[in-house]
Amino acid sequence: MTASAEALHSIPATPDRLETRLGTLEFEDGVPSRETSERVHDHLDFTHALNVFLNGFPGASTQALLNGLHEVGAEDNSILIFSELMDSNSLFLTANADTVYFIGIVDLTTGPMVIETPPQALALFDDMWFQWIVDFGLPGPDRGEGGHFLLVPPGYDGSLPDSGYHVRHSRTTRALLLGRSFINENPGQDPAPTVEVIKSTLKLYPYAQGGFGTSIGTLLEGHVHPDPPVDIPETTFIEGTGKAFNTIPPSDFGFFELLNELVQAEPADSNTNIELMGDLAAIGIVKGKPFNPDERMRGILEDAAAVGSAASRALVFDARESEGFGYYDDGSAWGIPLWVGGYSFETPPPLVTK
Repeated sequence: MTASAEALHSIPATPDRLETRLGTLEFEDGVPSRETSERVHDHLDFTHALNVFLNGFPGASTQALLNGLHEVGAEDNSILIFSELMDSNSLFLTANADTVYFIGIVDLTTGPMVIETPPQALALFDDMWFQWIVDFGLPGPDRGEGGHFLLVPPGYDGSLPDSGYHVRHSRTTRALLLGRSFINENPGQDPAPTVEVIKSTLKLYPYAQGGFGTSIGTLLEGHVHPDPPVDIPETTFIEGTGKAFNTIPPSDFGFFELLNELVQAEPADSNTNIELMGDLAAIGIVKGKPFNPDERMRGILEDAAAVGSAASRALVFDARESEGFGYYDDGSAWGIPLWVGGYSFETPPPLVTK
């Protein structure tokens, strides 16, 4: 079968010049000039970098939290606690000043970890990409009673208990513990009783195979070789109230350096967002490879971080009407702080009535 002359002539040819938001793009017989190619490649690099800033912010935020905790001496498996509440000396995203925060990084590099959680908390475990693992406290399976949580690292092939633990698997080799406990029922809203509950109940220690949670019947099967009992260590609490430190990612080239730290520290498949990992690779952030952008690329990354910061603020403070965040219909700045479609953007949003 051959195409008709009419059909051939209907195929649009690439013009010699295109006027675009990138400027004038020039072609010869459809082949871009060197200047046009460079301009387009710069734009593609910028697009990848902008996507990384907007979609990679959760991971950068968790890495910034880890770095901030280490800065004030809260090493992994210790807990930063704000016994006298949080103030403006420490920089956090979305924190408030009327609950007792306790925050830590759980190190899973040597195996599963047990975390005994305090009662009446509003808290969670996330992995280092800020991907949810499990809630604990009031919204969790312990329903505010406190419980034994067992976090399992990626690739673990050892035995797990028959019962007695809330077992969850992390996609990363470290996990974020983020909790807050309330003071509104304390006399004079004194945080001290709440702090005492946290300090007396929160414990972190390695899991011992074949111990608590494993039945004698399971042991008699011969597949589980019991570990020596674990001496539960005293939890290290680092005071955070009044300390000046930062846990917020930068809005410049340092943002991408922060994400590179995370990519190098965690398994290559730890993030379920394949598109994000592709964008990271496109700008030179790849597991096991050095991140050394040249002067051209560094300038593009600086620009993308600036635009990304502006874009995120525009999306939050001046969302389009079609986004559905507006509380009023008259252009008011009042908005509904609930993601349309839920955190996964899949389920119908809750109805908020006026």
